[in-house]
Amino acid sequence: MKRILIPASGAVLATGLLAAGLAGTAQATSDVASDPMAKNAAVAQSIAQYWAESNGAALRAATESNIWDSKDVAKLKSTGGYSADTKPGVVAPIGEEKKTATKSQNVNMPKTIGKVFFVNSKGERKWCSATSIQSRYRNLVSTAGHCVYDTAGNADTMSKWVFVPGYYQGKAPFGIYVGKQAFTHYDFDVYEDFDRDYAFVTVYNGIKFDSGKTSQVNKGEYTAFNGPKWVEKKEITAAEYTAGVSKYGEAGPFQKESITSAPETVGKPAGVTTPEQALKYYTATGIDGVKLTAAEVTEKAYEDAPDGLDNNAQFVGPTKASKASISAEEYKKLLAEKADGKFDGKLWADKDKNGNEIAWYKQQYYIKKWVKSSTKEVYWVETYFIREGSFADAGRLGDAVGGQGFAYNQPTGKYVRVFGYPAAAHPDGHKNFTGITPKWCYGKTTAKTVGSAAKKIEEHIALKCSMTEGADGGPWLLKYSNSKRLGYVNGVTSTFNDQDGNDRVDYISSPYFDGETNTVYKAAANVWSGKIVG
Repeated sequence: MKRILIPASGAVLATGLLAAGLAGTAQATSDVASDPMAKNAAVAQSIAQYWAESNGAALRAATESNIWDSKDVAKLKSTGGYSADTKPGVVAPIGEEKKTATKSQNVNMPKTIGKVFFVNSKGERKWCSATSIQSRYRNLVSTAGHCVYDTAGNADTMSKWVFVPGYYQGKAPFGIYVGKQAFTHYDFDVYEDFDRDYAFVTVYNGIKFDSGKTSQVNKGEYTAFNGPKWVEKKEITAAEYTAGVSKYGEAGPFQKESITSAPETVGKPAGVTTPEQALKYYTATGIDGVKLTAAEVTEKAYEDAPDGLDNNAQFVGPTKASKASISAEEYKKLLAEKADGKFDGKLWADKDKNGNEIAWYKQQYYIKKWVKSSTKEVYWVETYFIREGSFADAGRLGDAVGGQGFAYNQPTGKYVRVFGYPAAAHPDGHKNFTGITPKWCYGKTTAKTVGSAAKKIEEHIALKCSMTEGADGGPWLLKYSNSKRLGYVNGVTSTFNDQDGNDRVDYISSPYFDGETNTVYKAAANVWSGKIVG
C-alpha cells in the first residue's frame, strides 16, 4: 500500500509502509473521490441520443483511448511492489451469491464486458474496455481510472460517458448505459497516481432506441426535433454555389469552407537563391503554399548534412537553439542512450549551490525542409433527416447482463483471465488487433511492477499478454467459470509493456486491488441511480 503525503511545504511525496508509523499518519480524509457525470435524466437522455443517432455513427467513429504512446511501453521492473493492507476478500458475482463455482475447459466471453465511450477534452470520441460488476442496485461498471478521468486534459470526468455491454460495430444489443457518478481513489483523482488507476461508475438504467420512420425535413423542423437526427452534405461546384445562393432556402445558401491539405515535402522554389529569401519563406506564411520548416535530427545527421538552401541542408537560422529545456526523466533517458551509443547530442544539467540538479537541457540540431500545403474552397448543400422513434427503458445493467464479483488483497501467482478490446498497433507498427471483437489472455499474475516516475507507478501487478491499447479498462477475472461466464474482478488493464525489448507488447499491468480499492468499490456499490425514461 502506498500513500501520497502532503508535507507542510505543500510538496507531494510518494511513500510506502517501510517507514515506521506512516500507515496511520498518512491516512487521507477519505480514500474515495467521486464526481457527478450526467446530473439528471434529461442530460442522460441527450447523451444517449448523441451516441445512438444516425444508427450509432458516433459509436462507430470512436477510437481507442490512446493515452499511452511508444515511449510509455517499457520493460517491467522488480522495484517497489504491492503490499496487502487487510485480509483477502471477495464479493460474489450477480447470481452466484450462494453458489460454488464450477470448472470448465471452454473459453466463453462474459456477457458483462463491453466498451465505455466518451469525449475527451480535445473533443475526440474515444473508448476503453470495461465490465458490469456486482452492486446493491445492479448499476455499476468497473474500468480504468484513465478511462473516466481526463488526465491528459487535466480535467475532471470525461464528457458524454456511456457503457455499452456487448458492443459490436455501432450496435448496443443490451442498451446504452449513461454514467451518473464516478468513483475512484483520491490519489488518482487529485495526483493522477496510476497505482490507483481504477474506477467504478454508477450508471442509469439502460436506454434502447425503438427505431421508427426516417423522414427528410426542413431546417426549422430539424432544429425543433428532439429525437435522433442528422445532416447529410452533398458537395457542389463553385459555379453551382454562385448560381444558386438563394435557391435552397433553409438548406442554403450553400455552405462554404476552406480545406487545407497536410503539408508535403517539395523541392526548393526556383526563385530562392539567398538565405535572406529563404528566411522570408520561413518567417512568412509561405508563397504559393510553400514554406521553409525545420526538422530536428541528431548531431551526426546535422554534421553530415550539406550547406545550402535545398531540402536536408543544415538549418543555421533562428531555430537552431543552443539549448532546449527538457525534463529530468528525458535527461536521464538520453544519458542512458548516450552511454549505449544511441544518442550523440550534447546534454547539460544546471545545479543549485548544494549540487542538486534543478534544470536540464539538450542541444538541438535542425535541417531544412521545404513543404507545401494546398487550400481549396468546398461548397455543399445540406439535407436534414430525423428518425421519429422513441427511447425505451432497458432496465438495470446487472439484470440485463449480470455482474462480475469483486476480489481484493489477493496474492500474485494466481491464474486470471483478462478480457478487453485491443486495437492499437504495437510500438513497431504491427497491428494485430482491430478492436471490433473482445480478446482474452490467461495466466498467472506476477509481482513485477512498472517503474514509472511520471505515472507514479510502484505497485502494479503484471500478466504475460500481447493485447494492446483499447484493452485498457478490461477486467482481470479471478476464478473465472467458463460455463457461467462469471468470476471476480481482481484488477483492470492499465499499462502495456515490452519485456524482451523487441518493440512488441508482451506484458500488461494492473493496479493492485487492496483494502483501499475495496473502500472505493463499496462506496460506489451502494449508490442508487434510477431511470432515464419511464
